[in-house]
Formats: sequence, structure tokens, C-alpha cells
Amino acid sequence: MSVPYETCGTHEACESPDARLQRLLARTLNSFELPDETLSRLDTALAYDSCLHSAAHHSDGRRRETYRHVWLVADGSAVTLWELAHNTGPDGQLQHEVYTDQEELRIATARLPLPNTEPEALDDPPSLVVDDSTVEPLPEREYEWGDSPDHARRVLRRAENADRPGEEVAALLTRAFAHQITQAFGWLDPLRGRRSGFSLYEHAFLLADGRELSLWEVEHTATPDGRHMCEVYETEDAAQAAMERRAASL
Repeated sequence: MSVPYETCGTHEACESPDARLQRLLARTLNSFELPDETLSRLDTALAYDSCLHSAAHHSDGRRRETYRHVWLVADGSAVTLWELAHNTGPDGQLQHEVYTDQEELRIATARLPLPNTEPEALDDPPSLVVDDSTVEPLPEREYEWGDSPDHARRVLRRAENADRPGEEVAALLTRAFAHQITQAFGWLDPLRGRRSGFSLYEHAFLLADGRELSLWEVEHTATPDGRHMCEVYETEDAAQAAMERRAASL
């Protein structure tokens, strides 16, 4: 039942997280009741997933479904909205309502004129749901959307150091969907008294499970012939140690 964000079998599946949110809000009758805080968090949505949570069908043609909609936001946590769809009104037309938690959903469902209003769970939580109790807040970033796996491949491809990140890291980065590049600093070698051409960049990638993975790229000209060289490491400490080794060898 789950519809992962990276699936593009339909136009709807290829929509951005914001577009999916706007369509949900447009069809629900009570979207104006959503808290401003919730909408502010959803402004930073980076990925989206949804699934049918429960359904009830009855012989008189009345029906009810509930859907779980999950957005992964920039701080690494998840925002969940619950959609209630039913045709129990006088005109029999399908109506949609949205709620921020399951208790609100339960109360709204109990009001419907259906003989059995207890939800029957049909699916596991969407793959984007993050356990908020274990998630550490990510640094505030301005992520770029799209082409993140290709950016990761290009960074790893230009790395010349033998101890660059291996296949396991490369495999994780194929599921990256947002990234940001930050220059940490350019380093002046105090022993030589001249600029050694060291620059450190952090390439931060956001993964589908809410984790952030960074590649630390060192660019420098501390080579025997003074040519430009790139090295990539999994941690900032490893990158800085590499710069110190290179500087010491000058």
C-alpha cells in the first residue's frame, strides 16, 4: 500500500512534497484548522510518503478510508497528517478531512454514521517515518533538491586518495535526495608562510530515513609538481589529518 516518494510511475508520484501537500489541503474541508506551527514545519518538506491506513465498506454504499501522509522535513523529523475520506453526508459525495494526530482522527471517525468505526490497520508506517526519540536534530541547512545521487557520484569519482569512502557509503548515497555544499575554510600553512592551497568542503546529503551523511572533500596543491588534487573522507577529523600530513610533507 505504501507509495514511496522516489517512485515515479504516475504524475502524482513525481510531484514535489509541497505539491502533494497543496493538493491535500485543497481537497480537505477543514484544512484551515491545521496549526500554524505544523504548516511552518511543512514549508521545509524534503520528501513525502503515504499509505492507506484503514478502510470500511458497507452494503448500503457508504464508505470510509483513512490515509497516513508523512513528510520528511529539514530538521530530520517527520510530520504526519491523517486524512479521513467518507461519503456519509446527505448528498453521498466523497468528502475529505485532515487531522494532525490519531486521537483527532478517532473522534472524527466516531461521529460518522457507520456501524463499525474502529480503524482496521492495513499497512505498516511509511518508510519515511522517523522515530523522533532517537533522531538528533540536523544542522540548519539550505538543501538543494534533486540530482543528489549524481552529485555524490561525481564527488567520489574525483577523489584520488586510496582511503576514500567505499562501496557501502556509495550505496547509501544512491538514496540521497537533497544536498548542500559548504566551504569550511582555506588553510594557510604556518611553516611555509605561504598559502598551500588547502580548502575543505562539506558535502552534506539527506537520506530517505532522515539521516544526514557528509563527505569531506579536501582540495589542495600540496603535490610534488604543484598540481591540483582532490581527496574525499568520511569525517572532518580524517580530512583535517590528511591536510596536516600533506602540509608536513612540503
